[in-house]
Amino acid sequence: MIRVLVVDDSPLMRRFLGRIFEAEPDFDVESARDGIEALDKIQSFRPHVVTLDIEMPNLGGLECLDRIMVEYPCPVVMVSGLTQRGAEATLRALDMGAVDFIVKPQGTISLHAEELTPLIIERVRAAAATTIRRSRRLADRLKFRAGNAQLHPQALRGRQTTLSAPAERPASSFVLVGTSTGGPPALDSVLSTLPADFGWPVLIAQHMPASFTGPLSRRLDRLCLLEVTEVTRPTVIRAGTVYIGKGDADLVISRRGDALVALPAPSDPEHRWHPSVDRLVRSALEHVPAERLVGVLMTGMGNDGAAAMADLRAAGGHTIAEAESTAVVWGMPGELVGLGGATDVVPLSAIGQRLKDISPWR
Repeated sequence: MIRVLVVDDSPLMRRFLGRIFEAEPDFDVESARDGIEALDKIQSFRPHVVTLDIEMPNLGGLECLDRIMVEYPCPVVMVSGLTQRGAEATLRALDMGAVDFIVKPQGTISLHAEELTPLIIERVRAAAATTIRRSRRLADRLKFRAGNAQLHPQALRGRQTTLSAPAERPASSFVLVGTSTGGPPALDSVLSTLPADFGWPVLIAQHMPASFTGPLSRRLDRLCLLEVTEVTRPTVIRAGTVYIGKGDADLVISRRGDALVALPAPSDPEHRWHPSVDRLVRSALEHVPAERLVGVLMTGMGNDGAAAMADLRAAGGHTIAEAESTAVVWGMPGELVGLGGATDVVPLSAIGQRLKDISPWR
């Protein structure tokens, strides 16, 4: 049985989520009204996964998550609103150790139940199957056990400015990145290692709603030496810039005159997840020789990007799959490895260095 603890101050949301999980034969469900009650129930119920609302009285979601990750580490799925405030708090939660998030239904919950139920079940099942790495926040756990922990949400490091960005120039080769569950911290890890003179553009398809990708791009822009921007309109692709696909749309590469541009395209119903990694890679192959493309597939559920990146490698391109040892969910990179489409299989901490090794602008 999968023990899931639903934490939400809204009785309506507790009933909605509770009924979804109770309808599954292998779920055992309990609920809590706020963070304080959640911490008590975690000790007795020992859930395999917690769904955690962000805004709650007494002890809010971020503060509760902080305590969970230090005192009782287990997979946590945040329950977030679609507002910018909700998006920023969710990204902060993912940085603190939450493995995934689900978006609260807007308006009448019953109207969205049929649409949301399979997605919620899939994400919570995937979260329950993940293993919280013992090295994550180890120092905080040791302080807690010693009785002198000072728990607080992690702060952003702040953008460094010791190096100057490369002169604006057209792109010659491209890095194409796909990720989903666990992606924002993984992107942080990779992009923060790239120097300001990294000579290739980086185009990223991260599965997210439209209201989340703007805050994600601004957050990464503060953390990285490279400029990071959300693609909201046709944008000429320049070397040394990171382009984040707008959520609920697809990020594609096209040609406008002599220039290659990144642009948001209406989501293609043939693809389940958006921005679609498959569509990004295949659009790149239409305009750029495969040997000038590097595909990176990181943590995420499903198989988005695996077939396209396998074709990229077969056509002469280079592909990197995140190793199972570091992926929150080894779905997407695992599918690429299973297809024989990965040139390299490396842990998350080595992906940035591998990109620097491949890039001619070192």
